[in-house]
This record gives sequence, structure tokens and C-alpha cells, in this order.
Amino acid sequence: MTSIEKVLVANRGEIAVRVIRACRERGLATVAVYSDADRWALHTQLADEAHRLGPAAAAESYLRTDRIIEIAQKTECDAIHPGYGFLSERAKFADQVESAGLVFIGPTGESMRRMGDKLAARQTAKRQGVPTVPGAYDPIADVGTARNAAREIGYPLLIKAAAGGGGKGMRLVESEQQLENSFERAVSEVEKSFGDPSVYLERFIPRSKHIEVQVLADNDGNAIHLFERECSVQRRYQKLIEETPAPLLDDATRQEMGEAAVAVAEGCDYRSAGTVEFIYDVDADQYYFLEMNARIQVEHPITEETTGVDLVGEQLEIAAGRPLRFRQSEVVPRGAAIECRLYAEDPLTDFLPSTGRIEELVWPSGPGIRLDASVARGDDVSPYYDPMVAKLVAWGPDRKSAIRRMDGALSETLVAGVTTTVGFHRRALLEDAFRDGSYTTDFIKEMTEAELSSEDLQRLATAAALERHENRALFLDALDDHRDQETGWRSRP
Repeated sequence: MTSIEKVLVANRGEIAVRVIRACRERGLATVAVYSDADRWALHTQLADEAHRLGPAAAAESYLRTDRIIEIAQKTECDAIHPGYGFLSERAKFADQVESAGLVFIGPTGESMRRMGDKLAARQTAKRQGVPTVPGAYDPIADVGTARNAAREIGYPLLIKAAAGGGGKGMRLVESEQQLENSFERAVSEVEKSFGDPSVYLERFIPRSKHIEVQVLADNDGNAIHLFERECSVQRRYQKLIEETPAPLLDDATRQEMGEAAVAVAEGCDYRSAGTVEFIYDVDADQYYFLEMNARIQVEHPITEETTGVDLVGEQLEIAAGRPLRFRQSEVVPRGAAIECRLYAEDPLTDFLPSTGRIEELVWPSGPGIRLDASVARGDDVSPYYDPMVAKLVAWGPDRKSAIRRMDGALSETLVAGVTTTVGFHRRALLEDAFRDGSYTTDFIKEMTEAELSSEDLQRLATAAALERHENRALFLDALDDHRDQETGWRSRP
């Protein structure tokens, strides 16, 4: 057992707030770190202490491993929680934290290395008997090797980075004529992004769903899953809406995918919270291992809402050396939950970030509604960090109830001063493919091609906002200035 009494949270935004609150519930002291852009951010106010890292740019602040460890030691912390993003999946950082005599609240550096390298992860899954997408298991060194491998795999196929994620370097190749140019461009981008030019080829599955399974594992080799989340609503390979349970997954496949996720975790001696991601081939009715995220996920709240398990709290317990407190049979999901990631982005310009000052802010509330946010009126949405302003979660006893609650919550939401995805999310919930659960990873592309009256959406959202808030004058002023961004989502003319 390891004594943890004080935790440094090496992150910002809503995840830093989430971790600080989990620590506070357990009587643990917290230390926040911040850049110059975040001096008065909520996480700095909630923590027991807050210390400056450096200028606004992440490379000079939140990615300064030396400075973070120095602050942790100076403030006599016992552990560091990395949140997600930034340093959360840096194996070297996990090693540095442990070498400094501190506890890293997450998996070991060795587990990260096994899962962070996509080819090593595919090999682990294959050894554990988990289906993997047909493709290469070794790096592709040159165009000639790529051409030979592609003939075996078949077109269309994907070129993917071996040592990175987020869609960087990924190229869809539909014919041999496209291969050479796509391969060279992918290698160049991957090397610039990750410092490693290694790529591999994988069969492209045209009609697919993105389904992930939450796992927890302790230091004694015990591992369980907490069921799945569907994450197929994406733009640029980044998720916008997640839900649990996955709407069209049958119970037998759900159980099989859960067991496969646990097998992958066991195969890399995993500890802490992690997520095993699968691609589901709709036409073949077959799932394949995609990758493992060795950290807490952005969308973890929907699993918490349906299982009642505090995932961040469990990370703290596991880091302290305590065994899992429940068995697989004791995790029983209840109802359905949906998360909308609200971004300061403009859907009409391919979801480009929208920076500026938040002039007015009204959040929803009510039964089954959860909000994970860290922004306030007067805060700036800067160009330095991810433009997500909040995660809005709706729980219901069934999927239809959760969708209704989410729509109502979105209609009560106002973020004025920057363009957001609030109107986009409301429109997405109206789509037949979303309503019946048949949507795939092409959902947004298909949605932009559909015809829908933006004027009707504007009237709907404006009326709902005015009905639900007493201060009508405030809303009339704000909506007058920002109705295009906030109350509807226009299709391109």
C-alpha cells in the first residue's frame, strides 16, 4: 500500500477540475499548475495550491516535465495525475515521475510503450486472440514494400502512424495509383508530428462504427470492463457525441467485446483506467481491435452515470496500491447516457476553432443532467489549447429519455461571444440515423449533405431558450448578436 495524501494535477480545463474534485472527496490535498493564459482558471481556484508553469504555449508550460516534477517535489506531493492529453500517454514522463519518487496515477511507462506503439498493440491483441483489422504487423519501410503489402491487404486501405494518433498522418488510399504519393506524404507528416516515420497499412472498412470498452485493472493482475461506449459521431477522427450502451449492439457481441478488452489489458500488464477501442464492420457484423488509450478518456462521465463507478476515484485507489473493490458480476449498468462535447468551433467552416471572449454563459440543469466545464463568463477561448468549452451529459432510464433530456439541456444552453457547436448538436439529435442508432463514422459527412431548414432550427432553439429563462432581455440581446452561431446550424448554400 502506498500513502497518497497530496496530488499534483498536471493538466488544465475540465479534466483538472474533475480530478481535483475526486481528490477532495477523498480528503487529498491538491496542487494545480497553470500557464499565463490560465492564471485565473477554475482549476487554479479549486486546488489547495496553484503554481505557475510558464507562458501560454503548451510547449513552455503544460509539457514542461522538468518544471512539473520540480513543483511536485517542492510542494511535497506524493503523486501526479496527468488527466488526458498533454503528458498523459508519455511513457517517458511516467518513468520520470516514478524515478523522482512520486506515484504516477495511470499505467506504467512499459504498458504505455506497448500500447502507444500501434503495431506492438496489434501484436498484443493478436497474441490474446482478439480480432485485429487485416493489415501489417510490422513497419512499412518504403513504397515498394507498401505496394506488395497493399496487394495482399486489398484496396481501399489506410496508411497509419505506428507511434501516434489523432488522425495525424492517416491517409485513405483507394487505388494503387494513389499509393506512392500518399505514402510519402504520410511518412513526412508522421515524422514531423511524432519524431518517428514508422507507418503501417490496414484495410479500410467503409461502413463502420467506433465502439470502445472501458477497463479497470489493479496492481495485482485483476481486470474488469465497465461496458462499452459508441463514439461514431466524429470530425477529423475526433469525437463529438458519445453514448452508452451502443444502440445496436446485441448482448452476445457486447459480452464478447468486453472480454476481449480485458484480455488486451491483461496482455500488456495494464493498471489503472484505460480504454480499448474497436472498429465494428457493419456489413460483416464483425468487430476488430483498433488501439488502446492508456489514460482516462474525455467521455468517461457517461460510463460513470450508467455504472455508478467513479472512474477517477478508482484511479486514485489503484495508484495507492488497493485492489479492485468489485468483481465483473457486480458491475451492472443502468439506463442510457449521452455526452455532447461542446466546442468553440464553427461547423460551417469545417469545425475551425472560434477564439474570443465568452460574453454570456448560461448552463442547463435538471434531472439526469451533468455538466463538466471549467469556463466562466468573461473567460477567453484562446488559440493555445483544445477548444472544448464543456462536456454536457444526459442520463435517462432508456435511450429515448436520454436523447430527450439532452435536447432539452442543449436548448437551455447559451455560450455567447464565440461560435459553438450547440446548434450542430441539436441538429444531430434530430437525424433519423442518430435516432435509430444506425449511424456510422460517416455520420457528419452524410449530415452535411442532407437538407434541413436552418431557419426552423433557429426558431426552435430561440423559442426554447426564451421559454426556459426568466431574463428575456439578456437573451434577446445575446441571441440577436449570436443567433447564427448559437441557435442553428446552417447547411452550406
